[in-house]
Amino acid sequence: MNLPSPDHPSLAALASALSRREISSSEYAETLISRTAAHAGLGGYVGFDPELLRAQARAADKRRSAGETAPLLGVPVALKDNIDAVGWPTSAGTTALLGYRPARDATVTERLRAAGALISGKANMHELAFGITNHNRVTGIARNPWASDRIPGGSSGGCGVLVAAGLVPAAIGTDTGGSVRVPAALCGIAGLRPTVGRVSGQGIAPISSTRDTAGPMARCVDDLALLDTVLTGDAEPIAPASLAGLRLGLPRAHFWQDLDDGVSAVAHAALERLRDAGVVLVDVELPELNAHNEAAGFPIAFYEFIQGMTRYLGDSASGISLAELVARIGNEDVAGVLQPLLAGGGIPQEAYARALAARKQLQQVYAKAFATCQIQALAFPTTPLTARAVSPQDTVEFNGRQQPSFPSFIRNTDPGSNAGIPGLTLPAGLAPDGLPVGLALDGPAHSDRRLLSIAAAIERILPTPTLAPL
Repeated sequence: MNLPSPDHPSLAALASALSRREISSSEYAETLISRTAAHAGLGGYVGFDPELLRAQARAADKRRSAGETAPLLGVPVALKDNIDAVGWPTSAGTTALLGYRPARDATVTERLRAAGALISGKANMHELAFGITNHNRVTGIARNPWASDRIPGGSSGGCGVLVAAGLVPAAIGTDTGGSVRVPAALCGIAGLRPTVGRVSGQGIAPISSTRDTAGPMARCVDDLALLDTVLTGDAEPIAPASLAGLRLGLPRAHFWQDLDDGVSAVAHAALERLRDAGVVLVDVELPELNAHNEAAGFPIAFYEFIQGMTRYLGDSASGISLAELVARIGNEDVAGVLQPLLAGGGIPQEAYARALAARKQLQQVYAKAFATCQIQALAFPTTPLTARAVSPQDTVEFNGRQQPSFPSFIRNTDPGSNAGIPGLTLPAGLAPDGLPVGLALDGPAHSDRRLLSIAAAIERILPTPTLAPL
């Protein structure tokens, strides 16, 4: 029997092949184990146990032989290392939690297991999810499979590496300001940030309850939709929307300005494909978006990190206090943010209240734009620049000048994150430097399944994505 290629067209196709006994879970697991060993230098996993994966695969094969069925039976899925899973450590990429083993699964893990998925391992991440490069001195550096001297993005960088390199067919990351969509875009895969609250955050090491959400990362939109159903229970059918007459908004200010030449070329080529398919592109104003976003973002995250991480550590029974966690941070960029925050007592309640009020204003800006312009979604380049060189520095060269890495990469994804609306990214093609470019779509709150339908239609007219050429 031929072993399956990691380049399966979709999770549904893989699940179908497994259910028809064309392949076994054990055979597929062996393929991934071999491929993972060959490309371990990419640093995608921080926890990978071939024997544990083999045992899960054998159990899935027995369940199938006994007549059981499940949407993901025998399909391996990786978890970002801030998502609890029994049998695996959850370090959140930080020194104090190395070796911590949770006593129960996160809710998203429970849902994956209930759907028959195998937990393939824990994916590398930026320490405590406070960063965008995945340059982590504690757990190791993750490298972009399209060019190993480049970053994969973050903070769910390991997830992007694993899926783009064909080491696992899908992964679950987390997104606070762009941490699913940025690495998905830089690694040439698809990623979904659900509406906040749609996916349970129980058992996930947090930054901000207002901003955090887990989200799937995979090779295509159908995979995102299948995983969204598993994670949320929402089984509303996904069929590609009609592009003829579909109205998409282009927020020219902020989102389409000051782009890499390569990003600009690929993104504008995508717009031409949309026009040719009959999409109506509408210029959209988002007044005072930057001001509201800046007033909301960091005060909310910093205030809620102290509250949420204290609860998580207490619930975990890890014996680690927040003070110890922060004192032992291993990366200068993360320590430079969190150690002064803790030393200063955190964000005052009054400042937090003002930030929440700014968030409401930001949400109103988006809601008004969707309603008055009669658009189904906003479209824009996911990141203004392609993947930059692996480096401990927190700046990047961008259009002839050195700029801070974090705000440069999340510039376009952060506002929708703060508003809590759904967003996704699709592979739009390769820039002249051979690196992937993502096209992002943001939709109204709770329009997740409609947004997936739109993305499925757009995906069909964009260049066909491939695995990274390892």
